[in-house]
Amino acid sequence: MKIGLVLPMNDSDGPGAGAWPRLKKLARLAETGGIDSLWLYDHLIFRLPDQEEDGIHEAMSLLAAVAGATERAELGTIVLGTAFRPPALTAKMAATIDEIANGRLILGLGTGWHEPEYTAFGYPFDHRVGRFEEVLQIVVPLVRGERVTFHGRFHHVEDAVLIPPPPRPGRLPGRMPILIAAKGERMLRLTARHADAWNTAWYGFPNERSAGRIADVRAACEAEGRDPATLELTVGLTVDTATTEPGRPGAADALPPDESEIARAFDAWRDLGIGTVQVDLRPVDERTIELLLGARRRHLGER
Repeated sequence: MKIGLVLPMNDSDGPGAGAWPRLKKLARLAETGGIDSLWLYDHLIFRLPDQEEDGIHEAMSLLAAVAGATERAELGTIVLGTAFRPPALTAKMAATIDEIANGRLILGLGTGWHEPEYTAFGYPFDHRVGRFEEVLQIVVPLVRGERVTFHGRFHHVEDAVLIPPPPRPGRLPGRMPILIAAKGERMLRLTARHADAWNTAWYGFPNERSAGRIADVRAACEAEGRDPATLELTVGLTVDTATTEPGRPGAADALPPDESEIARAFDAWRDLGIGTVQVDLRPVDERTIELLLGARRRHLGER
């Protein structure tokens, strides 16, 4: 099983974590320590009830910088809100980042969920799954080296093609992995139809909720006539520490800051057939990255 780190994108992820020099240092520390992949999430602004307004840097711009600052670890989005960029442009941006990264990009896609940012930046929030379905019919073939003409209800392209195509050393030309975050029946069917990998989040140890989600995505594969074993399952995990602000979304079942417990959780997810875990450390700093690396070594039996 591969172990990834969700990189910090603002000060709520750790003091000064939103600054590029700090993020670059932490990304390199994780990569040098053996982390398999580095991930960025995609939001424009946070306007949550009873919380101060907040935001992060734009994900694709930042991912291009991370691509240039690292050499080995895979890079992924967990996940892009596909309404924020025209689909053909999303594919073009992904191909450019993949060039910078020498073929290390995993393109994670989702519908998004935080309506206030759609309203603030002028994006439609209606028909999100319908729009997403059309996005996939444009983005997926483009990043796989095909020409695309598509005229849908929401999106239109005419003879679109990526020149130059994404580099894929050691793989089929243009075969950039597509990851989809999904839980509803319709989204899971789209995942089974188009994706190389699927994501569910956020968890600590496997639980009843994760078991249901995994069963659902495997059932969706079977309904689409696909062998579930051909879809990589990925899971977002949260590790929370005493220094983290309480109440951040997704931290309800967080793992404690204990190497042994984190390693045990890794073992449990591996035993369920999970291919990658993306770890959201709270906060992200040198100390918590070393904690993660120590848990990774225990999981791999390196000590």
